[in-house]
Amino acid sequence: MLASLKRYPPAVNLLLLTTFVLTLARAITLPYLVVYLADNFQLAVSQIGLLIGGALMLASLLSLYGGHLVDTLRNHTLVISATLLFALAFGVAIASRSALLFFVCLVLINLALAVVDIAAKTGFCALLPVEERAEVFAIKYTLSNIGYAIGPLLGVALIELDDQLPFLVSAAIGLGMCLCYARLGDRQLRASSPGQTGAGFGQVALRLARDRRLVCFTLGGVLSAVVFGQFTAYLSQYLVVTASPAEAARLVGYLVTTNAVTVIALQYLIGRRISRQRLMPWLLAGMGLFIAGLLGFSLADSALAWCLAMLVFTLGEIIVIPAEYMFIDLIAPEHLRGVYYGAQNLSNLGAALGPVIVGFALGQWVPVAAFYLLVLSVILAAVFYYLGTQKH
Repeated sequence: MLASLKRYPPAVNLLLLTTFVLTLARAITLPYLVVYLADNFQLAVSQIGLLIGGALMLASLLSLYGGHLVDTLRNHTLVISATLLFALAFGVAIASRSALLFFVCLVLINLALAVVDIAAKTGFCALLPVEERAEVFAIKYTLSNIGYAIGPLLGVALIELDDQLPFLVSAAIGLGMCLCYARLGDRQLRASSPGQTGAGFGQVALRLARDRRLVCFTLGGVLSAVVFGQFTAYLSQYLVVTASPAEAARLVGYLVTTNAVTVIALQYLIGRRISRQRLMPWLLAGMGLFIAGLLGFSLADSALAWCLAMLVFTLGEIIVIPAEYMFIDLIAPEHLRGVYYGAQNLSNLGAALGPVIVGFALGQWVPVAAFYLLVLSVILAAVFYYLGTQKH
């Protein structure tokens, strides 16, 4: 991976650094977010879930327009604006005394992160030849997972000093990254050539809706994100029902660690081998690993069995996420890459639905039925992926 980073243009490495730093800053506040909302706004757990999940869903929908901005504005201008918004939203979140204002700040934080993410992907496509893109997507995803592994640990340490410190540090990191990109960012980099994107957002949205391959692939992404988007949340729900709270907390800790270590160790090695020419076989392999992992969860009766099932499940995640990036890269017109990647962000809607679906299954049927429902979601995702990869 280091050898690849050395040969990339400085602009590519700066985009990788920017997405990593902002992901780290976002992850710092994750461990304390639920507690902070409960303590400061006296919200019930169900209300907190709606607030956090609603913010993610609204930001995902708005990122479609964010992708349109990526196509129409200079990368330099957009990344600076998004990182500044990211920092300001964290600052206002600390000062907010109403849950509604905090909700708006969460939406803006998630939206800013999504816009920078889209700008980075389109920047990679503009700066690198086709054959090197799978590798850079794999590196980006590995760095994001490192950020999510380190960030919560830093957050827990900061909380010990002051309960507002994680938000202040995240705001400072965002502001620092904004100043860094303002000085070092490529001022000429654009997702498309000037004049190519004359269409308004309404016209672009209509074009997206008429692209059968994109619609099918977006639906496949939503259905697969139901399974891997917030797996820690629904596994916690399942374990709380089937085991003691202490046992559930212990197992979830093991599973999160297994997932993080597997992604960090293997994402780059596997992701760089995914090719545009064989996307469907790769996707089917990923779907198969998801199903095997879910069935493993349904049968697991020991910590080792749970961790082995998580290892298999994570291999599916390692394959599917870069393959989705590659597919969008394959079908997106050069001047609409940003809005196509914005459409891919709609898969976060599936991530928000995962715990809801599992919660319904746990309340209506025997607990293990939740995993069979998730297997069905994977099968449907595979069907839509297959339809999306067909040219006619």
